[in-house]
Amino acid sequence: MPALHKILIANRGEIACRIQRTAQALGYRTIAVFSDADADALHVQMADQAVNIGPAPVQQSYLNIPAILDAARRSGADAIHPGYGFLSENAEFARACEQAGLTFIGPSVEAIELMGSKRQSKIAMLAAGVPCIAGYQGAEQDDATLTREAERIGYPLMIKASAGGGGRGMRLVHHAEELAAQLRTARSEALNGFGSDELILEQALIEPRHVEVQLFGDHHGNLIYLGERDCSIQRRHQKVIEEAPCPVMTEELRQAMGEAALKAGRAVNYVGAGTVEFLLDADGRFYFLEMNTRLQVEHPVTELITGLDLVAWQLSVAEGQPLPLSQAQVKLDGHAMEVRLYAEDPAQGFLPQTGRVEAWAPALDRGARIDHGLIEGQSVSPFYDPMLGKLIAHGATREEARRKLLCAVQDSVLLGVQSNQRLLASLLQHPQFISGEFGTGFIPQHFADHDCLHTYSPSAEELAIATVLFYQSAAQQHGAPLSGWRNNAGATLLYRIGLDARDWNVQLRASLDNVFEVQVAERVIQLKRVEHTAGDITLEIDGLRQRHAYRLRDEQLWLFTHPGSLHLVDRTHAVIDSQTSVSSGTLKAPMDGAIIDVLVSEGSPVSKGQLLVVLEAMKMEHPLKAGIDGVLKRVQVKVGDQVKNRQVLLQVE
Repeated sequence: MPALHKILIANRGEIACRIQRTAQALGYRTIAVFSDADADALHVQMADQAVNIGPAPVQQSYLNIPAILDAARRSGADAIHPGYGFLSENAEFARACEQAGLTFIGPSVEAIELMGSKRQSKIAMLAAGVPCIAGYQGAEQDDATLTREAERIGYPLMIKASAGGGGRGMRLVHHAEELAAQLRTARSEALNGFGSDELILEQALIEPRHVEVQLFGDHHGNLIYLGERDCSIQRRHQKVIEEAPCPVMTEELRQAMGEAALKAGRAVNYVGAGTVEFLLDADGRFYFLEMNTRLQVEHPVTELITGLDLVAWQLSVAEGQPLPLSQAQVKLDGHAMEVRLYAEDPAQGFLPQTGRVEAWAPALDRGARIDHGLIEGQSVSPFYDPMLGKLIAHGATREEARRKLLCAVQDSVLLGVQSNQRLLASLLQHPQFISGEFGTGFIPQHFADHDCLHTYSPSAEELAIATVLFYQSAAQQHGAPLSGWRNNAGATLLYRIGLDARDWNVQLRASLDNVFEVQVAERVIQLKRVEHTAGDITLEIDGLRQRHAYRLRDEQLWLFTHPGSLHLVDRTHAVIDSQTSVSSGTLKAPMDGAIIDVLVSEGSPVSKGQLLVVLEAMKMEHPLKAGIDGVLKRVQVKVGDQVKNRQVLLQVE
């Protein structure tokens, strides 16, 4: 196989940046591809060369095979690394790369095709002797057949998109009467997301652990496994926390799972990085779930406990080199843990969020590894997955890794975009998580009504800090020094601070010595300004000093509150709006996206909670329902429309 020189990364965001770092460190030239929405992205800035491949929608850019191959031709690339997601498990893309004379840094077309189908891969795994969950993976896909097979399997059961992953096209069905509706939704998501509406059914295991084994093979017939990862902390079948090794793993179980994973890999002559996923029940029995024929999002935890660079291995294997280690030489050291930072609002059912990154300062001084593709000023758009990055920590023990990761989560400053940062910190501090005794139902069981899943209410101290910042900004704009000077020092000023639809009345009194007295409700708080630079302020509250990052523009303040952020508005001089969204029949888009279904027409009677419109954004479907009973008076969108956040879609009266 020829040596590689220029590698095109057919991806974006954190994984494109991560691949480039290793490739460039090893002396390869890198080429980035980008959509119109990503013209100024970090992965573009890092690359030696970059090529625009089309408009923002993925079908016109990151899933546009001719455009990517043309970019490789124009830039002189001799290899393509697909990263994860997008075209990474697309057999047609791998085949097209080969036909264009490009090295596809991944497994064979045949392996991708087989393992890309949950139906076909399960048939192959049963033949290879890999333990599998009872279910239906037949070719007949009509509702009558699936209903009959569901009765045979029994409830609860899982519907899964055969070509899917990441929780899309996946539905848990508890009772027979739910099946028809869930089949429709799963088919729709599968077809929109993967181009195939083929489904499989599987018995739903109660409270299993999700454990996966990292495989690596070369062109010389060598195939080894690099330990396992526990990915049980999930919400809606999407991983949130991953760790290695699995907290309940024994040497005997590791060897058994490793050997089963090797059987799966050998069945398809696997080459490169791959992951075999299993469900592990409370009795130590495990079952094949799927095989991912690519680098996983969570590969860093394996890297940290093995001391290996899996991207470097991928490049070496693609050049025809043998694996550098045998199975006996693989050693696991300590414990590693990773969390996924998402642009989403846990208080609104994890609805993906868009916006401008006002500030980003990852806490690299905490000994953590942080893989991301963020830069200040960039926009988080509705066109791509809402994952912003990953925070990973390694320790001699699981507890040390957890502590380091918690500090990194709490101290990494992200302003301007709503994220799951508070949820991540709460998960890492939960006693059940700390104990290591949990399954895939951990979040639904322990966080169904957790405080971090409710709309955040700022503390009196946070409102006081915000008021001081609004005051000092106004003083600076009017030529006053930042010391809090006023020509009537000591006078009480009244503020109205807003967060979403809520307001708080706050009183502030400033002295000449950088001391502020702020009253919120019945609470009086004294704050002393110790240091103040652009974007950071250090305040002493009740004898405790702490630095706070912030960004302030006009009447808008983004304040980092350890962890997470607040977007507060100075509404002191704003007109109070008596309208409330609760009683309104106006249905607005909760975020930027595309309308994929309108289920009602003008003049139709509707009831509260009725599904009216389906919005697709950030790779998921979002059902929008009526807030009141009434009659649909106006419909302002149609299928295919691109809509903006808060745009009016229809009106019920």
